[in-house]
Amino acid sequence: MTTFDGLSADKLRADLDSAIIGRDIVVVDETTSTNDSVLERASPTTKEGLVVFAERQTAGRGQRNNSWESATGKGLWFSILLRPTIDIGASPQLAEWAARTVADTISKEFAVQTTVNLPNDVVIAGKKVAGVLVEMRAQKSAPHIAIVGIGVNVNHRVEDFSEELSARAISLAMALDRSAKGRIRRGEEVDRHRFAIALLRNLDRSYREAFAR
Repeated sequence: MTTFDGLSADKLRADLDSAIIGRDIVVVDETTSTNDSVLERASPTTKEGLVVFAERQTAGRGQRNNSWESATGKGLWFSILLRPTIDIGASPQLAEWAARTVADTISKEFAVQTTVNLPNDVVIAGKKVAGVLVEMRAQKSAPHIAIVGIGVNVNHRVEDFSEELSARAISLAMALDRSAKGRIRRGEEVDRHRFAIALLRNLDRSYREAFAR
């Protein structure tokens, strides 16, 4: 059985100084999808910034009802509860914001060139490394909410992807193996905790600049 260092909500909170995103963090071993898990926890009084991570999703979703493969402990699968100052029909703005922030964070942390296929895919060397799914929900007697789901392939190897995906998916570890500028040695794993902190900090900062009330 493959072992991995599980994410810890307490450790993530301790290392995070965010104002909004990450004010409350939950880590679950398994869920259908982290978007579902956030929606189950949301009420009209829930403050924005709740983040739910899952080590495994049994029914992860992508755009256009595509499934998202979530190998246990290999990636970062999480969703964020937000109450942005945008119209409920403007979800592509949030998807583009999240995708660009993920891409920028990867480039900064690992010196790997990334591109964004608008509105929601992050690509390295022509292969998908991350994706975003935004779902907007109206709430009775309360501002509408947005659930921003983000999936990043972190420590996958080729054998961790299905045959269907292996030709068009990549992970950070795989990309760093190929890169002379990679900040980890060939065959090493990316520190998921450290990358999660960098990602949440950048998401918080850029969200407050663009969408916060």
